[in-house]
Amino acid sequence: MPAIRWRPSGSGSDVPEGDNQAPVNFDPFDPDPPAEAVIEAEELLKPLREQDSRGLLRWRRQATNAPILQVENRFVRGRLDLRAAELAVLLRFENCRFEYPPDVREATLLGLSFYRCWLPGLKARNFRSRNDVRLIRCRVEVDDDSEERGTDVLATRTDRGVPNAAVNLTDATVDGTVILTGTRIHHPSGKALQADRLNVVGAFLAYRLTTDGEVRVPGMTAHGNVNFSGARLRNPKGFALNGNGITVRGSLLCEMDHYRPNSPRPFSATGMVYVPSMRVAGDLVFRGARLEVDPDGEIVVDAWKTGDWYVDPHPAFIADRMHVEGNVEMGDGLRATGTLRMVNTRIGGSLRLAGAKVTVPRNVEPPYKDRAIHLDGSEINGDLEGSKLRTEGQFRLADVTVRGNVFVRDGDLSHPFRDVFSARRSRVSGNLMLSTCTMRGTVRLQGMTVGGSIDLQNTTVTEPERDDSAQWAVDLRSVQVSRSVLMHSRDDGTFRSEGGVTLDGAVIKRKFCIAGAVLSAGRNGLALDAGDTIAEEFELTPATVPDGRISLRGAQCGTLHDNERLWYASGGIELEDFRYEALHNPIPLKGDQQVELRLTWLRHAMRGYRPGPYDQLATMLRACGNEEHADAVLMRKQQYRYESLATGYGQFFGLGVRVWSWLQRWMVGYGYRPVRALAWLLALLVLGSLWFGLGSDDCTLDPDRFVVLGERCAVNADDTGLEWDPVLYTVDLLVPLADFGNKGRWHMGGLDKWVSTGFIAMGWVLVTTVAAGVTRTLRRTSPN
Repeated sequence: MPAIRWRPSGSGSDVPEGDNQAPVNFDPFDPDPPAEAVIEAEELLKPLREQDSRGLLRWRRQATNAPILQVENRFVRGRLDLRAAELAVLLRFENCRFEYPPDVREATLLGLSFYRCWLPGLKARNFRSRNDVRLIRCRVEVDDDSEERGTDVLATRTDRGVPNAAVNLTDATVDGTVILTGTRIHHPSGKALQADRLNVVGAFLAYRLTTDGEVRVPGMTAHGNVNFSGARLRNPKGFALNGNGITVRGSLLCEMDHYRPNSPRPFSATGMVYVPSMRVAGDLVFRGARLEVDPDGEIVVDAWKTGDWYVDPHPAFIADRMHVEGNVEMGDGLRATGTLRMVNTRIGGSLRLAGAKVTVPRNVEPPYKDRAIHLDGSEINGDLEGSKLRTEGQFRLADVTVRGNVFVRDGDLSHPFRDVFSARRSRVSGNLMLSTCTMRGTVRLQGMTVGGSIDLQNTTVTEPERDDSAQWAVDLRSVQVSRSVLMHSRDDGTFRSEGGVTLDGAVIKRKFCIAGAVLSAGRNGLALDAGDTIAEEFELTPATVPDGRISLRGAQCGTLHDNERLWYASGGIELEDFRYEALHNPIPLKGDQQVELRLTWLRHAMRGYRPGPYDQLATMLRACGNEEHADAVLMRKQQYRYESLATGYGQFFGLGVRVWSWLQRWMVGYGYRPVRALAWLLALLVLGSLWFGLGSDDCTLDPDRFVVLGERCAVNADDTGLEWDPVLYTVDLLVPLADFGNKGRWHMGGLDKWVSTGFIAMGWVLVTTVAAGVTRTLRRTSPN
C-alpha cells in the first residue's frame, strides 16, 4: 500500500522521500535532535486539511489516495493536533521524537502506530481507531516542570476527575488490537496509562511494558487476551495495575516472557495489582510473577484506608468478587511480598499455587491481619493445588467451597503462635491433603465438610496459637468427613503435633488414624481430644507414648485398633462413655493373658476407679460371645471398686472393706462366679457334718439340767420326737432363709456355739451370692 513519506517544508508538496530526508541514524531518545531532522507538526497536518468556501480550514474526508501517513526519523516540533478529526488515514511514526504529546482526542482514524518513538505523552481520550493502536518499543516521559496544561497530563494539578496520565485512552474504542510491547512509560507522579472503559475488539498486548506510575484500566473490555507478560509495573504507594471491573473475553496473562530464551523476564509489579469484580472468560495466569508492596510503606489510596478487619493492610494482589471461567495460575515460582487476596471470587477451573512463595509482615498488636493468602467466601469448581507452597503469614480460606480437591504437598507454611492454615466452615467435595508439610502455627479446619478424606500424613505442626480458648496445633472440631481423617506416619516420614490435636464432635464415616504419630500436649495439657467423635474405626497406634492427656470422652467407633503406647499416655486417658463394638485384634476364648493385659492398660490409663470403661470392655466381650472374659472384667471392676472405697474410708474402716472384698473375691467372685459359692457351700456342709457328727456335747452328762436325746441335748423338753442328724443340722445353719426344724432346737455349748454361728454367717453370704448370680444368669442383661 502506498504511503506518504515526509521531507522538510519548502521542498514541495507531498512527494516520495528524496534527497532532503532526515538522517537514517536519527536517535529519537536524544534530547538534542539535529536540525535537519526537525519537521513542524503543522506541515505534517497540511495534506489532511482543506479550506472551505469561507476560507476556514477543515479536515479532509480523504487526505490523499494513500491511506497511510508514515513519518520516519523526525523530530516533530509543535503540536500535532488531530482532535475531533475524522480521517480514513493510518498514522505511522517510526523512530520519531515529539515536542508535545500527540493529540487525537475525539478523533476517528484508520489506525495509529508509534514504533521506537519518544513522546512526552499521548492524548487519546474518546479516540476511535478502526485498526490497531501501537506503541512498540517507545518511551513516554512526562516532564513535571513543563507548562503543558492539557486535560491529559497534569503533573502540577490535583483536581479530582481531571486526568493526570502520560498515555490517556479513556473511553477510547479500538477495533483492532492495542499493542504496548517493549514500551516504557515514566510518570511516577501520576498515571502512566489511563484507559478507563477502553473497548478493544482485539487483544490488549503489553509484553515487557515498563511503567513508573499507575496503569489504570478499570472497566476496560478486551475481546481477546490481555497480556502483560514480562511487564514491569511500578507504583509503590498505590495501584501498580488498577483493573477494577475489567472484562476479558480471552485470558489475562501476567507471566514469564520468553522473547529472549536465555534471559526470560517475569511479570513484576511494585505496588498493588487491583482487579476486583474482574470477569475473565479464559484463564488468569501469574506464573512466575513478582508481586511486591512495601510492608512498612504508606499506601496512598483512599479505598484502602479503612478500619475493616477483613481488609488486608498491605495486599499485593486484590481480586475480590472476581469471576474467572478457566483456571487461576499463581504458582511456578510466583513470589509475592504482600497478601494474595481473592475474597468472594468464583473460579470455574482450578486455583494453582504450586511452587509459590508469599510473604507478609507480621503484626505485633491485635487485630492480626497478617494473611498471606485470603480466599474467604470463594468458590472453586476445580482443585486448589499448592504443592511446594511457601508462606509467611496465614493461609485463610474460611467459608470456601472447593468442588475438587485441596492438595498442599511438601509445603512450608509459617505463622507461629497463630492460625497458619484456617479453613473454618469450608466445603471440599474431594480430599483435603496437607501431607509432608511443615506448619508453624495452628491448622484450623473447624466445622469443615469434606467429601473424601482429610490427610495430614507425615506433616509436622509446631508453635500453635497461644489463645487460651483455642490452643491447638490441629483443630478439627465438628468436621464432617465422608471417608477418613489420617494423621499418620508412612515410609520415612512422621506426623508430629506439638500442641495437641482436637476432633471434638467430628463425624467420620471411615477411619480416624494416628498410626505412627508423635503427639504432645499444648498449654491445655491435652495431646489428643477425640471427645464425642464418631467413626467406623479408630486406629490409635502412636509411635511413642503421647506426652499429655488423651480424651475419648463420649467417642464412638465400630472397631478399635490400639497399642500399649496409647494407654500409657503421660497424662492418662479420659474414657467416660467411650463406646467401641469390637477390637481390631479380637481376644480369643483362651486369651486370658490378653484380658489381663487390657485390664492393666485400663487401670494405668484412668489413674483411678471409674466403672464405665470396665463395663464397656465387658459389653464388647459379651457381644463377641466371650462371656467368661466379660465376667472376669466385671470381677476386676468390683475389686478396684472396693480398693477405691477402702482408700476413701481411711485406715481403720478401710481394712474392713478390704477384708470384705477379699472374702467376696475368693469365695464368690463378687457374684460373677456362683458355682464357686456352691462349692464353698458343699465344702462347709461336709466340714459341718463331720464337726457335729464326730464331736460330742458335755450336756449329755447332766440329765438333770438338760433333755438328753441320744448324742445331743434338746433345748426344749417339749420337743419330743427329735432325732439328731449332723448333716441336716449343718444344712439348716447354711440356709438362712429356710428352717428345716433343727436350727435353734439343739443345745450348743462351748466351741460348738461359735462354730454354728460362723456357719450361719457364711450361709448368709454364700446363699445370697448364689441367688444373685443365678438371677443375673437368667436375665442375661448387660451390667450398668
